[in-house]
Amino acid sequence: MTRNSNMKIASVAAFLAIVFIAVPAAISASGRIDLYYTLTSVALLSIGSAGVWLTFYIGRINIGQGAYALMGGYVSAILVMNHGWSFWLTLPVAGLFCAAASVLIGLPILRLRGVYFAMVTLTLTEVVRLLALALPITNGAKGIVSIPLPGALSVFGLTIVPDFATLQNSRLAFYLLAVTLMVVCFAVMYRLVNSRIGKLCQSLQQNEELASSIGVNIAYLRVIAYAVSSFFGGLAGAIFAAISQSIYPSSFTVTDSVNFMLNCFLGGLGYVFGPMLGTLVLYFGWDLLFQTGQFQLLIYSGLMIVLMLVLPNGLLSLTVSTGKKA
Repeated sequence: MTRNSNMKIASVAAFLAIVFIAVPAAISASGRIDLYYTLTSVALLSIGSAGVWLTFYIGRINIGQGAYALMGGYVSAILVMNHGWSFWLTLPVAGLFCAAASVLIGLPILRLRGVYFAMVTLTLTEVVRLLALALPITNGAKGIVSIPLPGALSVFGLTIVPDFATLQNSRLAFYLLAVTLMVVCFAVMYRLVNSRIGKLCQSLQQNEELASSIGVNIAYLRVIAYAVSSFFGGLAGAIFAAISQSIYPSSFTVTDSVNFMLNCFLGGLGYVFGPMLGTLVLYFGWDLLFQTGQFQLLIYSGLMIVLMLVLPNGLLSLTVSTGKKA
């Protein structure tokens, strides 16, 4: 193997050791088990942001990921509460439901570009929120509450994951679930970007007309990328509903959709792992600025503007490429 390959393997191994071993050990030693929820949120928001990054990769500004996160949360909650499904079965179903919905929605709107596509996706989150308020199955403004914790996951009689309700520390279990899915999702996205389909998707970002003229099925690629993006959003939403044991129409709003997008900008649109770093910095940065009181939003906005001007390619542009550069 080349030196570059060895460095990548070492970096991945170090990252896995940190998230699966070092972080739990540090939290256990400090007694700050509340950090499990914080880091779980970061991991899930990273998954949703990864989906938004994928739509940027095909040259579309997606500000509607909150809609699919809300859909995924409701699908999982309804199946668990109304139909007695196992949480583990609802996870892929929630993602697939969002992917199918995105295909129906994306076929007409993916023809739009730039600010026009952004405007349509921005309103999508609000449309889904209003539907959640109006539909009887979602229980309106009351939402769905008292969602049970995930039960045991068994394969051929062998228990892979224990019942979360029986665990002494369910927050650790949710953390491990979230970071495992985060690692899997980013691995899938990295593989996708480095595949033939990924190279074709990159051509859409650069020049759709030229890509179409050489035989690239641009409509197919746009829909596939948007469907994968929405699948990630639905997956994150379903786990959020399980963690909070509730889901409301206001659980994901337009603000959340904008934050998903900002995570990608901050980390770096040219890097696969940009959304992960952007989410981590943005989440903790907002909390740190809480001490500034009424000036929190002003300072936050100012810092974001400065970062965009100084580092237009994101924070990862400061280092040697961590992920695949677009």
